[in-house]
Amino acid sequence: MKLFSVFVIVILLLQVCLGHSFLSNAAKFSANIDVGSDVIAIDKKHHYKKINCGYACSRRCKDSSRKNVCHRACRTCCQRCQCVPPGTYGNKQACPCYASLRTHGNKPKCP
Repeated sequence: MKLFSVFVIVILLLQVCLGHSFLSNAAKFSANIDVGSDVIAIDKKHHYKKINCGYACSRRCKDSSRKNVCHRACRTCCQRCQCVPPGTYGNKQACPCYASLRTHGNKPKCP
């Protein structure tokens, strides 16, 4: 019986050690994405903070004359960029991704 309990403890310790090394390797994981001739390194340790796009876009579009159109475009941009510039107009330098999105007609997509 004593031998069995020692065996169980050793198995549990091995699982903890193997699980810990697996998690630490997973945390250090970084991926390379091939884009044409360029290689972009993506670090999986850093995740952008998710923002509440509904609230941010309501604040952004509150003075718009076409609130539904503004809100729909803003939510799309917010979900892609996870950023909405402060204020109700302008200030796009605070969020370069938001400012760089364009429509098919090459007009600014985001309000």
